[in-house]
Amino acid sequence: MVTVRPAGPDDLPALIALRRAWTAEQHGTDDPDFDAQFTAWYAAEADRRVFWLAECDGEAVGMVNLVIFTRMPKPGFPAGRWGYLSNAFVLPAHRDAGVGAAMMNALLAHARAEKLVRVLLSPSQRSVPFYRRAGFDPAAGLLITSLDDEYVP
Repeated sequence: MVTVRPAGPDDLPALIALRRAWTAEQHGTDDPDFDAQFTAWYAAEADRRVFWLAECDGEAVGMVNLVIFTRMPKPGFPAGRWGYLSNAFVLPAHRDAGVGAAMMNALLAHARAEKLVRVLLSPSQRSVPFYRRAGFDPAAGLLITSLDDEYVP
């Protein structure tokens, strides 16, 4: 049975292990300094992110986080907030068993309770059907630029 709960500083070892597993699966690489880098990143980001940890029989098997953005206020309108779903990952042995859905349910329930106006994400090609089942639709109104390429007018 899967349980999903908010993750905090005491969960850093589990979050680090899951991020290492994601990186190994995607890129086949490791970094001996990663624990310190992740810990520093977590400390810098914790005020604006909410983290969740999925567990099966006490074992950490998935994680996701939501970055919260507060929009600039304008006269006569409330500022409003929105979220960016980030770093969703489930260990391969636990995929297609409801872990991802349980994490999405927890994240979206939190977003609704916090009255976020929307949740965005940048899915991998493989994850698009999953997010579509969770209620996400393509966002045709967004634009993006890659800052890796030099802009030439």
